[in-house]
Amino acid sequence: MTDLVPHVTTESAWRSVVARIAICTLFMALGIRPDAPATAAEPDDSVKKIARPEQTAAERADAARQLREVYRAAPSSWPAPHVDPGVEWKEIGLLPPVVHPDSNPLSKGKVTLGRTLFHDARLSTSGKMACVSCHEPSLGWADGRTVSQPHARAPGRNTPTIRNVAYQSLLFWDGRASTLEQQAKEALTDPAEMAASDDHVVRVLSQSPGYRKLYADAFPGRPIEFGQVLEAVACFERTVVGGRSRFDDFMRGNAAALSEEELLGLDLFRRDARCMHCHHSPLFSDGRFHDLGLSFYGRGNADSGRYGVTGVAADNGRFRTPSLRDVTQTMPLMHNGMFRLTGVLNMYNAGMVTLKRPASHEDDPVFPVKSALLKPLGLNRQDLADLAAFLGALREPRYRERPPALPEIDGTGDIAER
Repeated sequence: MTDLVPHVTTESAWRSVVARIAICTLFMALGIRPDAPATAAEPDDSVKKIARPEQTAAERADAARQLREVYRAAPSSWPAPHVDPGVEWKEIGLLPPVVHPDSNPLSKGKVTLGRTLFHDARLSTSGKMACVSCHEPSLGWADGRTVSQPHARAPGRNTPTIRNVAYQSLLFWDGRASTLEQQAKEALTDPAEMAASDDHVVRVLSQSPGYRKLYADAFPGRPIEFGQVLEAVACFERTVVGGRSRFDDFMRGNAAALSEEELLGLDLFRRDARCMHCHHSPLFSDGRFHDLGLSFYGRGNADSGRYGVTGVAADNGRFRTPSLRDVTQTMPLMHNGMFRLTGVLNMYNAGMVTLKRPASHEDDPVFPVKSALLKPLGLNRQDLADLAAFLGALREPRYRERPPALPEIDGTGDIAER
């Protein structure tokens, strides 16, 4: 099956120029000069790999026709993905049912309470920030900003979507939360976010007849406690699940759901583009942590990523693999929110960038090392456009939610001042 997609045997000299322009654009985005010192991010020598020849329109149509027959079959019969030895991958496909933990089982009452709390800015100390402030449904459950709270912390990080977080075992870019309940607690209490105390949140709910009723429906016979507030928010977040993209429609048997370009992109994704090394499984993420060369180590905007949580030297500069589901709705991309989709694809095609270890860091035990899974790909313009097209097929239908009515709170003014 490795020769399913044929290629022409000629190549124009200007393709090399296009490739060089793309690489220069990449370095400009990263603030890198071609003559920058060794402490800056620099390209590998292998980044000069020439893009493979493009196809004619007839060849592309024929390849897409063959691929439609291949991928309309059961995934077990699909061609093997291109992954390096030792990579434990799972096939992409439909999302499985959500499994709610025994410690916080699903209930209608908790979902209703959690959804209301999710939209209520009065839980924050300022009275101006709610969970939905950074996780807006119409923005793919992210916020569309480069980084969240850019003036509150340095370096800032891009807001991850909460769609499909029910399938993730570690949360935040650095994986510092192992449960959604823990994630909710950090968002509520972090001084750089909602900055609320346990007592403040309990007081808000206790002073509201409406919240007291919602709480009683969610936790019958139990007093209002902060821990149950976290359970309700987490229970709601586990219901924010996708699975209605055109890719999902294709996987359910609608062979016409994907265009020719998207089918070519699907095959590239699984094979020649090497995406399955990290973006596999129905979630399109391995849930693990990788160094892409974007830690800016040694600079003022350096971000240690996973290392800040584990203290393990090898984790310096590693960040959690984000899901690619709905990726076109959750831009800008990467942990620092610096890139659009085209830029990210160009970067992967170039093999990303590598921090060159200068003599002054020869014995530095935490110097970041880029993942060995990243290699120059030699994809051409058609390939990159097809990949982008396929990723667009992972887009969920736009969701416009009518926010819930918020319960009245006795003494709201006093609460907002505390």
